[in-house]
Amino acid sequence: MKNRPYTPLNSGAERPGWIERSPRLALMGWVIILLLGLYLVRLWQLQFVEQGYYSAQAIEQQFRIVSISPPRGVIYDRNGELLVRNIPAYNVTVTPGYLPEDAERERAILERLARLIEIPYSGAAVAAPYRLELDTVGRANLPPFGEPPGDGLIEMIERVRYLDPYAPLVVKENIERELALLVAQEGSVAMPGIGVEIVPRRTYPTGELTSQVIGFLGKIPPEQVEAYSLQGYNTNVDRIGYAGIEAAMEESLRGVPGRKNVEKDFLGKEIRTVGDIIEPITGDSVYLTLDLELQQVADVALREALAEVGSPRGVVIALDPRDGQILALVSLPTYDNNFFAKGISTPEDLAQLEAISDDPHGPLFNHAIADQVPPGSVFKIIPATAALQEGVINRYTVLDCPGRMLLPNRFAPDNPSLAQPFVCWIYLQYGGGHGPVNVTEALAQSCDIFFYKLGGGFEPANFEGLGIARLVEWTERFGLGEITGIDIPGEYAVPVFGPKSKRDIYQETWTTGDTYNMSIGQGFLTISPLQMANVMAAVANNGVVYKPRLVHHVVDAEGNMVAPFQPEVLRQMEVDASVWALVQEGLEGAVYGGTAPRAQVEGVRVAGKTGTAEYCDNLAQKAGLCPVPEGKTLPTHAWFISYAPVEAPEIVVVAWVYNGGEGSTVSAPIAQKVLDFYFKRASGQLEVPTPETETATP
Repeated sequence: MKNRPYTPLNSGAERPGWIERSPRLALMGWVIILLLGLYLVRLWQLQFVEQGYYSAQAIEQQFRIVSISPPRGVIYDRNGELLVRNIPAYNVTVTPGYLPEDAERERAILERLARLIEIPYSGAAVAAPYRLELDTVGRANLPPFGEPPGDGLIEMIERVRYLDPYAPLVVKENIERELALLVAQEGSVAMPGIGVEIVPRRTYPTGELTSQVIGFLGKIPPEQVEAYSLQGYNTNVDRIGYAGIEAAMEESLRGVPGRKNVEKDFLGKEIRTVGDIIEPITGDSVYLTLDLELQQVADVALREALAEVGSPRGVVIALDPRDGQILALVSLPTYDNNFFAKGISTPEDLAQLEAISDDPHGPLFNHAIADQVPPGSVFKIIPATAALQEGVINRYTVLDCPGRMLLPNRFAPDNPSLAQPFVCWIYLQYGGGHGPVNVTEALAQSCDIFFYKLGGGFEPANFEGLGIARLVEWTERFGLGEITGIDIPGEYAVPVFGPKSKRDIYQETWTTGDTYNMSIGQGFLTISPLQMANVMAAVANNGVVYKPRLVHHVVDAEGNMVAPFQPEVLRQMEVDASVWALVQEGLEGAVYGGTAPRAQVEGVRVAGKTGTAEYCDNLAQKAGLCPVPEGKTLPTHAWFISYAPVEAPEIVVVAWVYNGGEGSTVSAPIAQKVLDFYFKRASGQLEVPTPETETATP
């Protein structure tokens, strides 16, 4: 056996090292060294550079500022009658962190609670049919003031069990007091983790009678939770105004939240309160201009009229033209705001909400401030005032009313068969016409042909008329086409429709016939009842128009004045006193010898204007009322606007009835009842009628 040759270690033939033998191992080593270096750098940053920031974050999580909800202010009518009050409501809560650790015992407790408060332990059995019902209504129609539960008790708990286990979870709202006592007693002994919280809830003693004015409260919408939290709201408990005065006066009514600094452990369990507690400040109370007794009279009068003519919708407004105070505002159909105050929490509630939402006449819709309908002959006040002020006519100008007139076709002016007929209401009812009439007689008798000629002229008589440009201008001067600025949300207005609007929308040219129609409040013109109340207020007050107001004054919890009533002039029209006198004469003539004898009040001089406005809306089309069937006429809204006493006006009353027929026979008697009560109440011999659908206080 041959011996191997000996090679010295330092002979120059070195063996390869581990780096040369395994490059991948070397790369891994450098990566480990790099990561370790980065870790050490980050550790140094956390320990020395960012220590203050994370210490503050830890303290912030340990100590939290908790908002304390203030008692909400209440609402009164002008005479101190309570319209809104706060009552205690009882909510059942479950605190997951305090439930037994034993699963079987927890289930037994929750099943017992579910039976007591009548909700399912698990929503699996009811989820499918309930969700089907919810889909039928559509979540788009479900307002955020009451989200119906789709889950059972255990599902609600599991959603928050590991997120905030020591925060009480409300599982049932507004339970009866007796049940609340039972749950509280059992919760303290046999059902750990179960409790009852007492929270304030709104109740509305007058219910439907004032709901369109008062509005209601609801939960804060999810998309607005963060914004309201920044304002100090407790978004789990607090409610906000969704309509009416509740919404408009939210800032005053809500009060000032208190706050306390609480220490919590890492699970969110409250350990103690640190420092002094800042107590909340009760919200201010709001006094309205509304006269509850007059509101009742108006409500009953309107309901009786609607029942008599079979109409589903109507409005009554009473306001003081001297300062804009609204004394009564009734909009039917309406709703009971107590329904929303208690919250929508059951399938039955959802069905009721569906019925309200599906009503084509909109119970949630305030028709007094938002409906846009043709005014008909009540509009004639505007062209009469405009033509007198512009010098187109004077008190002695006479225009003939033959009952029927022909407007020549502009493309064939000499062909009578192509001419468009325009008739007066008297021609349709009795045949013939009013004959020669002046402006006061035309207002009193509501002569259509007089106003056709007044607005659009009449070529055979070489009478130019007011013209569409000035007619639109004066319509806007009276405030039509813009909102009045009433102090509740929901008001709506559309611009005055004129030649430009017709070109832009229909690509058609304005015609003399369009001017004729507008001159009697028909055609493209639409307004709200409140706008017409302001038109009548302008006449009654010689051109000075105040902004309509529902809030009279605001006081704090001790009764100190916070915001006194301050009338605000909306506009002051530049119209001669002699012009107003002529218009007022014509309107008084309508009540005494004209179209509105049913508006007379014993011992009081009343001025008014009737209106019977043809219309063709979607509902009328569905009912087959328009386009006009052969031998029929268009359906009509019934209008009456008035003020009294003539010598020193102190009240304006507007009555409007959807599809009511004649304003003289339907709406004038409504206004008469309101005026009669208003002026005779001081005698003490009048009994205030009770609305047919009186709402009991919950």
